Amino acid sequence: MLDKKRSSMLHGVLLIVLFSLAAFYVGEMEWAKHLSISPMIIGIVFGMLYANSLRNNLPETWIPGITFCTKRILRIGIIFYGFRLTLQDVTAVGMPAILVDAVVVCVTILGGIGLGRLLKLDRSIALLTSVGAGICGAAAVLGTESAINTKPYKTAVAVSTVVIFGTLSMFLYPILYRNGVFDLTFEQMGIMTGSTVHEVAHVVGAGNAMGKEISDVGIIVKMIRVMMLVPVLLLVSWFATRRPLEEDEETTNTKRKGITIPWFAILFLVVIAFNSLDLLPSPVVSGINTLDTFLLTMAMTALGAETSIDKFRKAGFKPFLLAAILFCWLVGGGYLIAKYLVPLIM
Repeated sequence: MLDKKRSSMLHGVLLIVLFSLAAFYVGEMEWAKHLSISPMIIGIVFGMLYANSLRNNLPETWIPGITFCTKRILRIGIIFYGFRLTLQDVTAVGMPAILVDAVVVCVTILGGIGLGRLLKLDRSIALLTSVGAGICGAAAVLGTESAINTKPYKTAVAVSTVVIFGTLSMFLYPILYRNGVFDLTFEQMGIMTGSTVHEVAHVVGAGNAMGKEISDVGIIVKMIRVMMLVPVLLLVSWFATRRPLEEDEETTNTKRKGITIPWFAILFLVVIAFNSLDLLPSPVVSGINTLDTFLLTMAMTALGAETSIDKFRKAGFKPFLLAAILFCWLVGGGYLIAKYLVPLIM
């Protein structure tokens, strides 16, 4: 009986693997590279297409395999994400970037939660959307989802807002910079880009369009922002224990057992520290990063496979309104911070 259950679970995992391989194939196409669209984003689109077409033909016994990808595989992917970062990244840009990142992250997340209350938005969606906008896009949304164990469709809604407004930023920033609307030095523009654009891929795309000097600073500032995911996840987990975000009885009872420490976040930090020692050859690290992207693509695809159009309708327009307001803050507030605060603290 146990072997049969494992076999059925494996079918679900293999289904997600196939979709993820297809996402990687599409991600290697020139148009996808030109737009800086990562396989993770393509994966969630494939998953959602499947969920709204052939999902009803999926045997129920395969569902645990998909759930396994949204939980276990996701957490492994977040841990391995640490191989993209080093502590040397922090010292390369210094205290100004750290302070700017801290201001942007705190204001975006706290402001987003507050706006979510004003809009009477589901608390989980408001939190996921705010963390995604404030830290590192889809990876932050996925990490937070693992910390609070919310429903997959809510995660997919939050990821969708990141995709829309992150992609918009990638095209908007170079246009405004080239036309003199963003009257900033390359270092200020790099700090603004890294501290306000949603995804790492979006920062790379926007930075490359504005020049290598801006791209180099922007990516480092973005990586420092990614590191802030760890303390945020610890705080989110603590607050979720005190006041559960989900109203269903099963989740509430789980949260009342005590604080849930997101160990994957701690291990994420350990991996960053290990990677800072530069003990592994560059090809090995590159291979790990490719594997990590594939694992995160599997998680995104599985989340998409759990998301139907009906669930988007249930979430309504408010999550996108919240994301739009946060986007305006990131663009306008980020410019003011880069223009006036950065020179004062450099």
